[in-house]
Amino acid sequence: MKPFSIDPTNGLCGGLFIALGLFFAVQSLGLELGTAFRMGPGYFPLLLAGILTVLGAIILVQAMRVGSEPIGPVAWRGILLILAAPIFFGLTVRGLGFVPSLFCTALIASFASSRMKPLTALVIAAALTLFSVAVFSYALGLPFQRFGPWVWL
Repeated sequence: MKPFSIDPTNGLCGGLFIALGLFFAVQSLGLELGTAFRMGPGYFPLLLAGILTVLGAIILVQAMRVGSEPIGPVAWRGILLILAAPIFFGLTVRGLGFVPSLFCTALIASFASSRMKPLTALVIAAALTLFSVAVFSYALGLPFQRFGPWVWL
């Protein structure tokens, strides 16, 4: 019989997902849930907490069955640029407007990969911006400024 072992990396990840999922599930139970057709403020957080808990359980079971590879070096470039992108968007969306802020945000995030070429990043940022404007501005009719006051200085 094989001795009980657990992969520490995936075990920690699964345990953390389960703990966070349960924490947020308990927090969302204090809010009105509503129904699937008439969602209250606690419905969606409870749903996401449940999904997070289930994913954590899957990862934890997998950690007990299969060993993982050792963790390699930390990708600091990716971490910093992925974290910087939404912060940039949040700080500039009112001043620059939706279009330039989203374009720059996509450009920043695309360079998180060291294999990204500048022309490819520009094409991806432009396509994401066009798609987002079409969906959020025209299809959904959300009231936001496409170009802000900083652009017209």
